[in-house]
Amino acid sequence: MDSNQLQTSKVDILVSAAKSALGAVPLAGPLLSELIGNIIPNQRLDRLSEYVILLEEKLSKVESTLINKAIQNEYCIDLIEEGFYQASRAITIERREYIANVVVNGLTDAELEYQESKYMLKILQDLNDQEVIWLRYYLRPTIGGDEEFRDKHKNVLTEIHIANDERSAVQQALQQSYQKRLESFGLLKSTIRLDTSFDDFPKEPEVTFDGLTPLGKRVLKQIGLYDPEQDIFG
Repeated sequence: MDSNQLQTSKVDILVSAAKSALGAVPLAGPLLSELIGNIIPNQRLDRLSEYVILLEEKLSKVESTLINKAIQNEYCIDLIEEGFYQASRAITIERREYIANVVVNGLTDAELEYQESKYMLKILQDLNDQEVIWLRYYLRPTIGGDEEFRDKHKNVLTEIHIANDERSAVQQALQQSYQKRLESFGLLKSTIRLDTSFDDFPKEPEVTFDGLTPLGKRVLKQIGLYDPEQDIFG
């Protein structure tokens, strides 16, 4: 079998799997054929394969009547398409799972319009993996909060307060940049403190981040990193 035949075979298998996951969604076959055949390099094929498996697993827990109703809406189709595009570019399995969660939650969450779910996907697309970890961290920013999560991601979450060399200075700047970007998306709450002491050297205002905004919590919920019903802290 030559490379073209092999690629065609892979496309057929993936399209078939997507149709199984999405039922009778009319976009699945044509969309994936276009994505894989014309846009997506071979190395991204495995990413979509894993994404389809995740999507099928999550959709299997949703009532078929709900899915069938949802896919009659063109905005729902747009949401599903966006999920495929982003999944084809997602490097990590965690990122693909976030995308699948947003799509499935978008089909089932009565509180959100499909356009709002797509907006959540766009926010996720603009955040790197470290920023997602920091976003989750600020769900429990207090000392002693969520030790398991902090320990798992301590290489990212260990804050650098004093930069003793160039490497630590860069890391400190990156951490501050992540926090400011999350704030710029409206995901983090911040407090500005002014130094009112009198001296010859005016000081810059001190900015501290105090937790998540309602939008920040909603993004975490949609990507599957926060369940309000199990949140004993409110």
